[in-house]
Amino acid sequence: MAEIRSTMEMVLERAAKMSEGATESGSGEDAVKKGMKLAARYLGNEDIDFLRELESAGKSKGEMLRGIVTSLLRNIVLPREKENQAVAEKAMQGLITIGSSSPDLISIFSEMKNILDRYLEHKEQLRRQLEDNFRQQMGMMEDNLTQQTGMAIKLEPSQHPKFAEEWQRLKTELNDQYGQAIDQHKNYIKQILTA
Repeated sequence: MAEIRSTMEMVLERAAKMSEGATESGSGEDAVKKGMKLAARYLGNEDIDFLRELESAGKSKGEMLRGIVTSLLRNIVLPREKENQAVAEKAMQGLITIGSSSPDLISIFSEMKNILDRYLEHKEQLRRQLEDNFRQQMGMMEDNLTQQTGMAIKLEPSQHPKFAEEWQRLKTELNDQYGQAIDQHKNYIKQILTA
């Protein structure tokens, strides 16, 4: 019984220490959250002067910077459509502003923009190739259906049962390949800006 109580006392002591540490680090977490909110407002097209905000943060500048950088990096993703790329480009511009003292950043962001552009081009090219492959198969199906029904029938490649499955497989491979390249750049940027 004495062992159980001493274990219980140890657990309670540890919990008390953890709660003390949480209140001390609470201001750090608040600064991270504030940084994330600033980045969100910036991405929402609000005019934010990151450098001025960071200078006014005082001791919590590092935590606020971490929040801003984390939030902006999260918004650099592979775009579904060309229009979606604008958010990633705005996030990159914000990070360039923050890291204006680092000459490497502009070349890194240039590479990232090229990766995003190539991704969209490659995705479109793969879709066209897949549609062309299925279009040949659909031609044979159209001929069979026309003979069976006596009516001319036009089928789209995307209507083929295997098309969606094959397209999903190709997109997954493409996303993995380009996603890894983007993630490597993002990790390097995070190291530069938050070191």
